[in-house]
Amino acid sequence: MSEYFKNIPKIKYEGKNSDNPMAFKYYNPDEVVGDKTMKEHLKFSVAYWHTFTGGGVDPFGSATMQRPWDHITDPMDKAKARVDAAFEFFDKLGVEYFCFHDRDIAPEADTLAETNKRLDEIVKLIKDRMASSGVKLLWGTASLFTNPRFMHGAATSCNADVFAYAAAQVKKAMEITHELDGAGYTFWGGREGYETLLNTDMKLELDNMARFLHMAVDYAKEIGFKGTFYIEPKPKEPTKHQYDFDCATVLGFLKSYGLDKHFKFNIETNHATLAGHTMQHELHFARINGMLGSVDANQGDMLLGWDTDQFPTDLYVTTLAMYEILKNGGLHSGGLNFDAKPRRTSFEPEDMFYAHIAGMDAFARGLKIAHKMLSDGKLEKFVQERYSSFTKGIGADIVNGKVGFKELEQYALNNTITNTSGRQEVLEALVNQYILGDL
Repeated sequence: MSEYFKNIPKIKYEGKNSDNPMAFKYYNPDEVVGDKTMKEHLKFSVAYWHTFTGGGVDPFGSATMQRPWDHITDPMDKAKARVDAAFEFFDKLGVEYFCFHDRDIAPEADTLAETNKRLDEIVKLIKDRMASSGVKLLWGTASLFTNPRFMHGAATSCNADVFAYAAAQVKKAMEITHELDGAGYTFWGGREGYETLLNTDMKLELDNMARFLHMAVDYAKEIGFKGTFYIEPKPKEPTKHQYDFDCATVLGFLKSYGLDKHFKFNIETNHATLAGHTMQHELHFARINGMLGSVDANQGDMLLGWDTDQFPTDLYVTTLAMYEILKNGGLHSGGLNFDAKPRRTSFEPEDMFYAHIAGMDAFARGLKIAHKMLSDGKLEKFVQERYSSFTKGIGADIVNGKVGFKELEQYALNNTITNTSGRQEVLEALVNQYILGDL
């Protein structure tokens, strides 16, 4: 078996004073934070697509990435080499989970039957490597957006034949995810949306997407797949308007079609910003609605209007993300999947490691800061006091449904209003103190 990253050792924790770029400064997997180790809290996962099949292509340029398996020309031989490289990477990085699309792990053939045979061959290799390494599958999914057949969408296509093909592809992707004991399965509507309503039957498309998801729920029961189903919101790109715009939109869709009890959200940072939200907003909304499932950990460039999928290094983002995740009691069957890629100019194999180390350290530091914030309880106490008027008197009557407009009018006629400051700047300064380690 070839070694693909020959000059790269196993990545170890060396502490914040280390100047070794091939070492963790903050991620110490066995360090206990609260009641769990960092490794248990964070459940880091590597995205097979960006890490092992991504080439560095952007809308204006061709591939730049240099990978040790690039010289292999046969597509199946290259797929097998990627499996070996992936598990070597997982081992050296110390990551215990990965995610994939079906077309990441095995190349598409001329027919669906032959494509499925290729998948079975690669899945057997992956299954063997998982058994010997202890690495687990966080979730699988199907690529229903790359092939030209999906130009009009998949579950929302205007072409019933495409709908049928997409169903067959998801059926197979669910089967291999089940075979690999995946903890979940993700639906991302890559082209489930529209460019113009002039040629779109939105009602039919939404109805068909719901039919598709109901079929998936039924088939999961049929094959005994008990993993978590995730929906991944994204507002735009590649289509101008995608139906899974953000968490609130998706929750409304799921409830409208009686699907909400079957799904949770897989939330991506860069998708949140494209929707005009912070990551904390999306995580918070999902949490308070019992829908927070898993996270695609990345970040976007706030000066660019597209999905740049950068590795997460912003401590404000990672801290407030972990703040919500800890308040959720963790991610349960989900994890932190690095749906991220090194920059196009970071093209050498060691950059794969540098990028993941940076992201893992940022989330490890964010975990400890968030735990400190929650342990101190200062933010929670402020929020509780701010809304304390709803715990007594007329506020308690409102909450308990004891009053209506007539009673409230009478109350308002006989009382004056006194507001108090929201102290936003004080709270933001407090978060700064936690991040800077002054508390």
